[in-house]
Amino acid sequence: MRASSTSMVNRIAEISTLAAALALLLPAAATGQSTPPPFKEKADKASGSTKLRIEVTGGPDGRAIEGASVYVKYERPRTLAKDKKIEMNVKTNREGTARVPDLPRGKVLIQVIAEGWKPFGRWYNLEEEAETIKVRLEKPPRWY
Repeated sequence: MRASSTSMVNRIAEISTLAAALALLLPAAATGQSTPPPFKEKADKASGSTKLRIEVTGGPDGRAIEGASVYVKYERPRTLAKDKKIEMNVKTNREGTARVPDLPRGKVLIQVIAEGWKPFGRWYNLEEEAETIKVRLEKPPRWY
């Protein structure tokens, strides 16, 4: 008789623990799905995207440089882990322009590399909906 009463007490304890857990989780589940947390809304409003246009010219006459590699680097912030580093590579067209459609606003590193020209790199702060950045490359120094 003792073994059955002990198993009965254990069974009642399990049921009451399960009922208490459900009572705590049910209200949180009902309210959590209807509205997002307030900090998420503020982060979405502060961030936005920028359409970036990069014009690459070079030399004393300022001619357009075709086929230059343009690297765009930025960090995407994350809440639970380190910020994710993202890098894009685009090429310039015949007019010497490269377009990057959706970049997050904030700090961006732009690097330009073209054959026969000195490499270029600089940090920019993007704040507008559409921005144009003009890059002028120089000839490398001559080695004797």
